[in-house]
Amino acid sequence: MKQSRRVTGFVFSTVLLGAMLGGVYGGRVEATTNAAEDSDVQGSLSSFTKVYDLVEQNYADPVDPDRAIFGTQESNLGAIPGMLRTLDPHSNFFDPRAFARLREDQEGKYYGVGMVITARPGKMGKLVTIVQLPMPGSPAFRAGLRPGDVIVKVDGKPTEDLSTTQVAEMLKGPKGTVVHVTISREGSDEPLQFTITRDEIAKKSVDAAFMLKPGIGYVHIATFNENTNDELSEALKKLNEPALQGLVLDFRGNPGGLLQEAVEVSDHFVEKNQLIVFHNGRHSREKRYYATRGTSGNDYPIVVLINRMTASAAEIVTGALQDHDRALVIGESSFGKGLVQTVYPLSEKSGLALTTAHYYTPSGRLIQRDYTDVSLYDYYYHPQSSPTNHTDVRLTDGGREVFGGGGIDPDIKVPEPKLTPTQETLARRGAFFNFGKSYLAVHKTIPHDFQVTDEVLDEFKQFLGKENIQIAGKDFQDNLDFIKQRIQLQLVTVIYGETEASQISVTNDYLVQKALESLPQARELLSKAKKYMASKSLK
Repeated sequence: MKQSRRVTGFVFSTVLLGAMLGGVYGGRVEATTNAAEDSDVQGSLSSFTKVYDLVEQNYADPVDPDRAIFGTQESNLGAIPGMLRTLDPHSNFFDPRAFARLREDQEGKYYGVGMVITARPGKMGKLVTIVQLPMPGSPAFRAGLRPGDVIVKVDGKPTEDLSTTQVAEMLKGPKGTVVHVTISREGSDEPLQFTITRDEIAKKSVDAAFMLKPGIGYVHIATFNENTNDELSEALKKLNEPALQGLVLDFRGNPGGLLQEAVEVSDHFVEKNQLIVFHNGRHSREKRYYATRGTSGNDYPIVVLINRMTASAAEIVTGALQDHDRALVIGESSFGKGLVQTVYPLSEKSGLALTTAHYYTPSGRLIQRDYTDVSLYDYYYHPQSSPTNHTDVRLTDGGREVFGGGGIDPDIKVPEPKLTPTQETLARRGAFFNFGKSYLAVHKTIPHDFQVTDEVLDEFKQFLGKENIQIAGKDFQDNLDFIKQRIQLQLVTVIYGETEASQISVTNDYLVQKALESLPQARELLSKAKKYMASKSLK
């Protein structure tokens, strides 16, 4: 019985703490339940306590209370996560480790060596940890680690058969401390030893910003953390914003993040005092966010790129720019997340992200996708499986129809090109990643202006033969441009880093080329909207 009382006490203290913190983290929540409702709650909690007590006393094996109540890192099947799953897909409980990662994502920084790692099967089927990408300018990048390096040991401790999470925790540590990493690299007979001093690792939110052509800028925003607005300001300054004749703003793959940062990013592009977004909920009064600075006269045309994984804060910005006819939106329909979560820190360094409101675009669109009768897996990984509701029709500033109820629909629908069977085979077999290791084991480096020559292609064909990857001559020729681009990208990434590689990738991107072609249409859209709004103000 002591165990069940401890669990019950923790449940009540957690609820109490969440309410106490509400004024700081989520707005004050007023109690509105009546006596009958309170009695129902007490009865439910009593039933839960009885069930847990029976399980704890009579189950065949000892019961881990933390596992039963909170679940594990691998599974959210505990009582609290299970309860939240009955609400919506975005209300979540975070254990201490997950909560720490959430804060890292929000702050946009952590302390470590700065590299993306992945696990792959090695000898005898045991997992090995591969360096996928050292982050540009990070301690790992400066030390000389490369994509494809196998992390054998960290501070003398073997990493074989450890998860990426476990290895990542070994690599993290306080700023200024040293970590010793042992690497196995193709082409090197002996393991390589690296002594790396940990530092603050900034997770860049604006991870690409450069000129596509004279006068036309490109910016990719990967996520919305506490630094996004500052990074965007720096990017626009770097692009000499007053001289811009057009901008391609890329939100593809952006999962969202902080609402306030989405508001501030939108403020760069819309007119002063224009509505950006508003939200309300059962215990959350309606709050409206307006542009406080505005464009400052920078009325260059904008094309926004989105896909099915553009979500949340990225949809707020896209919706604001579309509703005000400030940008032409191209790509696929976005994810469709119109729920606002308030994060409540709890005891034991855990946290609760609870949906407290719905947000709406300036025209009044609720873009939340229907999540009833859809599995959690399909909701997140197959968003196209949820039907889109187009019964909610709204108008933009220029009088165009836009729809709520299922993400942001682009003005010009352009599905992302699908890989051919040959391209799928090469990608699935890791042909380019592994060829990069093999090529550099022999050639060591490439020049800055590296191009894929016939000699390089011959080496690639020989490599495919050794790996038993069968590609017919005609299929190889039909996919030659794709093969050349992927080989170049892989080798440039290894030697010169992701920043250099991204410019090559973006320049060859089909949707970016479509955006460049559509800039005149974006300019016309903005011009018509201004005339329409001017005519309305005269009436």
